[in-house]
Amino acid sequence: MNLPASGRRVLVSGASRGLGRAVAQAFAANGDRVAVHFGSRADEARATLGSLEGAGHVLIGRDLSDPVGAAAVVDSAAEALGGVDVLVNNAAVNVRHPLAETPYEEWVAVWQRHVAVNLLATANLSHLAARRMIDQGGGGRIVNIGSRGAFRGEPDHPAYGATKAAVHALGQSLAVSLAPHGIGVASVAPGFFATERVASRLTGPDGPAILAQSPFHRIATASEIAAAVLWLASPEAEWSSGAVLDLNGASHLRT
Repeated sequence: MNLPASGRRVLVSGASRGLGRAVAQAFAANGDRVAVHFGSRADEARATLGSLEGAGHVLIGRDLSDPVGAAAVVDSAAEALGGVDVLVNNAAVNVRHPLAETPYEEWVAVWQRHVAVNLLATANLSHLAARRMIDQGGGGRIVNIGSRGAFRGEPDHPAYGATKAAVHALGQSLAVSLAPHGIGVASVAPGFFATERVASRLTGPDGPAILAQSPFHRIATASEIAAAVLWLASPEAEWSSGAVLDLNGASHLRT
């Protein structure tokens, strides 16, 4: 399949800030055109759009927990960019809900929200984007943002850990089914990395323990994770389809 190394049409979900912004910036710097999706942070998403190198990028705002919204996102991206070659499933929710402290009604609502956004939206976007890639006939790439927590457990965020484990499994299933169409599917499983959302934890009393999780005694930058996503979406990465790439600075080693 003739997947180009640059000039691709890329959809990044949840790209208003943090890792999504870094991923969008990495693809734009590579010479690709990017559809920047956001759910509710319109101002931050516009800042992401304004930070991208090159031209032809587009902003798309919809709620991915609604299947109709997910379809509108892919349709809008394909219309604005002229198709979709790469999908990065980054949008996710992560709400603290330890079982012993969380009332049942809240527990149910939190799980439903995590499943709707982290898993079902990822599945729906993957279906919609992959069908477009198949129709285009040039192959493509899907890269899912998973988590180290899928392997080591998330006691304060169990729905997050469980849905990210499901995202890894989904990616491996799709890697097998979509390979005949020249579409590679892989996932990354980051550990702790710096974003606006976790800045207060790093400067607070938990900061030293977080840094000590890795023998490098630091956490990753969002650009380090984005660089791995960019490579997994490259033509050279086809043989990594089905992989779940650990990006945690040796803070958790799988056997």
